[in-house]
Amino acid sequence: MNPVLYGLSSCDTCRKARNWLTRFDVAHDFVDYRVNPIPAATLKEWAAQLGGWEKLANKSSTTWRNLLPQRKNPGSDPEWTLLLKEHPALVRRPVVVLPDGSVSVGFSDNAFKKLFGR
Repeated sequence: MNPVLYGLSSCDTCRKARNWLTRFDVAHDFVDYRVNPIPAATLKEWAAQLGGWEKLANKSSTTWRNLLPQRKNPGSDPEWTLLLKEHPALVRRPVVVLPDGSVSVGFSDNAFKKLFGR
């Protein structure tokens, strides 16, 4: 089973991560979550593994800044999942799910070297 990289095809950071994986011969699968939306239960599981919704949501994005103020304080899991389903660009990118089920978010050369043992 290959690691799965979840992100957006149009995202520069996702392209950099995919190029890194190709350069280091790491077989992987890619899922564009705008085309293939992530189920609410999966989003909830990712948030739990990462330490909460705040770790999964990208609050420095333009999408977040353009939200109405009342949408910026989701108080429950259903509110968070609805927000992320309505605005997939709010999910930090990329999300990497390793074969053991562990989840990582974001990309940097050093982080990927540690994550993939390169």
